[in-house]
Amino acid sequence: MIVSQLPNKKIKDRREKLTENVKLYQAAASDIEEITGLYEQAKGSKFCTWDEHYPNTEITWGDLERDALFCMKTETGEIVGAISIDDDKEVENLKCWSKTLKPSVEIARLVVKTEWQNKKIAPKMLKELLKIIADRGIKGAHYLVDKNHKRALAAYKSLNFIKVGESTLYDGNWWCYERKI
Repeated sequence: MIVSQLPNKKIKDRREKLTENVKLYQAAASDIEEITGLYEQAKGSKFCTWDEHYPNTEITWGDLERDALFCMKTETGEIVGAISIDDDKEVENLKCWSKTLKPSVEIARLVVKTEWQNKKIAPKMLKELLKIIADRGIKGAHYLVDKNHKRALAAYKSLNFIKVGESTLYDGNWWCYERKI
C-alpha cells in the first residue's frame, strides 16, 4: 500500500514518527555551509520571498555570531531545517507590535529541506525555538509572513500567533503576527 492510500490517522502517525527524532540545536560554524545550502534550495520556490542576495552567507554568519541561528537535526546529524532570531531594526520599528510584550524578538529565515517538507518540521522547530526564547527571558515573538503563503500561515496559527497588522516593508506584502511567550 502506498503512503497516500493509508487512512488519515496512519499518515499522521507516520509523520509524527518521522519528526519525533529531530531536535533543534544552536547552530555551529560547521553548519553554516549546509544551512546556506537550504536557503539556496528554497529560493525560487512557491511563496519564497528570498532572492539571490537574501539570505546570504554574511547574514547567516551574523546570526551565528549573535547566538541566533538554530538548526533542526536528525539523530544522524542531517540538517533538515533552520531558523533564526533576527535583529532587524526596520521590522522592530513597525508600529503594530505590542508595547507590553517587550523585550521581543523577530523570528526569521525559517527553512525546511525540500524532502522534509509536509512532515510538521516547521511547527516543531517553532515550538522548540519559542522555548529557547522564553529561557532567554524574552516576553514576545513576532514575524512577517507573505500573505499568500498558506503553509506558513497554518504553521504559525497552530502556535497561537495573532495577526496584529500588515506591512509592505522590503517591497513585500506581509501579515504581521506576534504572540506572548
